[in-house]
Amino acid sequence: MPGALSYPMNMPKYDWGFTSEPEPFLNGRRLACPRGKVVGGSSSINGMVYVRGHAIDYDTWSEMGATGWAYADILPYFKKLENWNSAGHGGDPDWRGNSGPLHVTRGSRSNKLVKAFVNAGREAGYEITEDYNGQKQEGFGPMDHTIRQGQRWSAAKAYLRPAIKTGLCRLVSGFARKIIIENGKATGVEYDRNSEVKAILNARKEVILSASSINSPKLLMLSGIGPAKHLKENGIEVLADRPGVGQNLQDHLELYIQMAANEPVSLYKYWNLLGKAYVGLRWMISKTGPGASNQFESAAFIRTKAGIKYPDIQYHFLPIAVRYDGKAAVNGHGFQAHVGPMRSPSRGSVTLRSRDPYDHPAIIFNYMSAEKDWDDFRRCIRLTREIFQQPAIRQFVKYEIQPGDSLQTDDELNEFILRNVESAYHPCGTCKMGDTSDPMAVVDKFTKVIGVEKLRVVDSSIFPQITNGNLNGPTIMVGEKASDHILGKNPMPRVNETAWIHPQWETQQR
Repeated sequence: MPGALSYPMNMPKYDWGFTSEPEPFLNGRRLACPRGKVVGGSSSINGMVYVRGHAIDYDTWSEMGATGWAYADILPYFKKLENWNSAGHGGDPDWRGNSGPLHVTRGSRSNKLVKAFVNAGREAGYEITEDYNGQKQEGFGPMDHTIRQGQRWSAAKAYLRPAIKTGLCRLVSGFARKIIIENGKATGVEYDRNSEVKAILNARKEVILSASSINSPKLLMLSGIGPAKHLKENGIEVLADRPGVGQNLQDHLELYIQMAANEPVSLYKYWNLLGKAYVGLRWMISKTGPGASNQFESAAFIRTKAGIKYPDIQYHFLPIAVRYDGKAAVNGHGFQAHVGPMRSPSRGSVTLRSRDPYDHPAIIFNYMSAEKDWDDFRRCIRLTREIFQQPAIRQFVKYEIQPGDSLQTDDELNEFILRNVESAYHPCGTCKMGDTSDPMAVVDKFTKVIGVEKLRVVDSSIFPQITNGNLNGPTIMVGEKASDHILGKNPMPRVNETAWIHPQWETQQR
């Protein structure tokens, strides 16, 4: 049930339960880092928001050494993966795909707050975009999600289950311990199955690692691929010295800017046992109602100041004041905007605690390590407050829950940021794709691990730099493009479309 998205990411049955190490720039706070421990991976526990990213993100990848991954190269793969039904949704059909396996839809946007947020953006002078996944990302508009007929549409539903039905694909469940490497070639995977004695899956062609930006570098290092000094410290034989394995860790952080509502316009009326029972029962019977949406139905991508070429902060709007852990922020009606910068300069790492495969890796993001991070978040707060003061949504505001009207100075906002900033759950970059001459690159432009034959990594860990927005869409795109490389196919023809850039971006913020 899409409306129950906060449950699986907080359940050990479905989530690895990773947390960061005490973050040195957040007073030692440990932040949650949910990753899917379930068929479908994190697409089976995520928020189901679908964002491609901005064209400049991918052009930057190419400039960083991932040649063949510029926007013109990857746009055909986004179209290939999408099953986008624009009927009744508006959008930008010439830029979208309509026959792919991943269903991308929009919610009903029936709650009056959802449209009020977009109208408030317009009143504040920002652009409106009917499709941030089309030509124009910048602006306020409706949000896309990976939901079909009221149900979560994960990568498992889109790709794995149809593949299994062909009889050409077999799903084996177990705990991967390491990749078997013989004479510089990957020959299989060692794993535990149902607590039995170790077994080996032999690979006749290649081993393809898609274990997430946390577990992929962990498995590489356990297999002898990674920074030589670190491997030796953990008693692991060095088979390929790749210092970039586990480095370059990136994420998006966000704050919840929350308002109490002066009338019963939010989803709070369902935030009780009877309301939840109604939502659940209606969804079970008809797959409709509030449970059929993730409730993130409006979004925005804007620039924080003049001189920034493309959006550098993202909004998710939610018509209830609540946390990801399911705790309501106020005993009554309210709403919130999730807001955060897109391109933090902070970088972290994933390292081993020991050579025991069952030990969780040590994850350190170094969140907020750059002064730019603090400046960006203060701008996020002040711009959001301005948006919530616009007539379209101000009419519903009773008072500001957080940060709270009393917090105004830079120091006061910094203290609020320090205590309240949270991960948006978009870790990536720990097996960076780049030129083979780059000592920090882990995979080449074909997703092959540098220094080891017949081994690839295909997941968000290969992102050279984080993209604008949520990462599920870009990660599936990486899978689609890598599939052509794996099969030895020619890449799809480039599509030279020009993304919209604000014509006065150098001198205007909006």
